[in-house]
Amino acid sequence: MRSEILKDITRIVVKLGTGVLTDSRKQPDLLQMEQLVAQIAEQRQAGREIVLVSSGAVGAGMGVLGFDKRPNELAELQACAAVGQSRLMAIYEKLFGAHGLSVAQILLTHDDLEHHERHLNARNTLVTLMKHGVVPIINENDVVSFTELKFGDNDKLSALVASLLPADLLLILTTVDGVLENFGKANPRTIPLIEQVDEALEQKAGGTDSATAVGGMASKIQAAKIAVRSGIPLVIASGRKKKVMARVVAGEVEGTLFVPKATRLRGHKRWIAFFHHPKGALFVDAGARKALREGGKSLLPPGVARCDGDFAAGEVVRICDLNGTEFARGIAAFGAAEIKGRKLQRVEVVHRDNLVIL
Repeated sequence: MRSEILKDITRIVVKLGTGVLTDSRKQPDLLQMEQLVAQIAEQRQAGREIVLVSSGAVGAGMGVLGFDKRPNELAELQACAAVGQSRLMAIYEKLFGAHGLSVAQILLTHDDLEHHERHLNARNTLVTLMKHGVVPIINENDVVSFTELKFGDNDKLSALVASLLPADLLLILTTVDGVLENFGKANPRTIPLIEQVDEALEQKAGGTDSATAVGGMASKIQAAKIAVRSGIPLVIASGRKKKVMARVVAGEVEGTLFVPKATRLRGHKRWIAFFHHPKGALFVDAGARKALREGGKSLLPPGVARCDGDFAAGEVVRICDLNGTEFARGIAAFGAAEIKGRKLQRVEVVHRDNLVIL
């Protein structure tokens, strides 16, 4: 199954975590970065397009500013990012230059990907850079991002970038060999294949104890949900191994492979599903849930049992069952006040073309 899923890979998003980029002093680990860049260059020279999502800016800045642990205050985080990002790019430019490759810095905020025109512009820019043989290096624009810096983390950002393009593969390189069973016990085992991201798997995944990183395995599982629903395979593997990228692309058993859904969502539906902070929620009865999930129908007024939040027509909302479980997202054709007014008839509250089953 693995070799079948990973055949014909031509566009890869590679995410490098802070843990694989920095040393014990929280400084950029130049030898480690050199071997990772060499692996990326090898894939680029084999004709594959590569986009790099790189953590490490805050970690690099921490060392300069004298922080032993990742600061909690937003202004201090942003100061670390401002100092560290330029250091990080200077290192990448030198390392990729040794392989005859140029790099481009792309700093994104959530607004860049939520706003539809900016979303398309970001995609077009990335595609154009790759067409010219440049390796785009992406990070969150931590210096101006607020709400405590967040896409959430670079695992989620990498999944969103993979969905944006879309990519043929998302490869997250970290400090462990993949998703581990019995993590922290005497007999840990790497799970080679995950076909279903379910509640049991999410409960197994923990956070991180790293002084410089955020996220941990829990954030990688959330990234997997975005990737596989977009129809993109995700591999989580160790960034400390010298030939890990070549082994993954060759379909060898390396790390943990998350199996993608059989059908890839269209670009418009990927944008609805993953690139928004929903402004409200519609709770639907069992009949409407079945019609949406199994019948491919639009959401009609009689199926809406409750409407929460304050949203306008054209904004993205969560669609939940009566237990509160979100199973879809969609663009509301009417504002919250109109839906709550219960006077809508013979209309579609969310048209099926603007609705995505998660």
